Amino acid sequence: MICTERRRSVPALCIVLIVGLLAAAALLSSCGQPAESGEAENKEDVQVAETKPVVEIVMQDGGKIDIELDPSAAPITVENFLKLVNEGFYDGLTFHRIIPGFMIQGGDPEGTGMGGAEETIKGEFSSNGVDNTISHGRGVISMARSQSPDSASSQFFITNADATFLDGEYAAFGTVTSGMDVVDRISAVETSGEPNDAPLTPVVIESIKQIN
Repeated sequence: MICTERRRSVPALCIVLIVGLLAAAALLSSCGQPAESGEAENKEDVQVAETKPVVEIVMQDGGKIDIELDPSAAPITVENFLKLVNEGFYDGLTFHRIIPGFMIQGGDPEGTGMGGAEETIKGEFSSNGVDNTISHGRGVISMARSQSPDSASSQFFITNADATFLDGEYAAFGTVTSGMDVVDRISAVETSGEPNDAPLTPVVIESIKQIN
């Protein structure tokens, strides 16, 4: 497993058949007012889709990283990640791969970079036909994958420097809102170097919880 792996809300269109000046005036009036039935339900659906959940990564040493997820950019990825979070899948796992000035990667139950969850998901990025607008700047969480675009499952990485060369090839799905100092501290841990970049001392995730 390597780490080099929206639903846009469209305003409803007012479609009318203009029958004289009175009908046109009625159209201009109604387009500026909330709909009473179907449109109201659609608007409510959009609000749900745009809700941004927050998860908190608690490290064994007490460090905390808060991450705001963005379902509008990668709905499948966010749903899968939250499912694993709420199942306690990540509790006790490690950041098994650390590259200073690039990223920290975790979420492998084997701790080798070769494992994952039982299910894989569609890769939500442009080269795989998905319009994902999150750029891999510093503090972005994204999914690791193998060469197959639809091979991501549980492994994720957090960038500790801009890595925009990953845009369009990996499913970014959120941003760190608090705790980048913890990410930086983890990225400074001594590792074995290439090719595995494994920390010499285990960097353990005590838990990942949804807090909002």
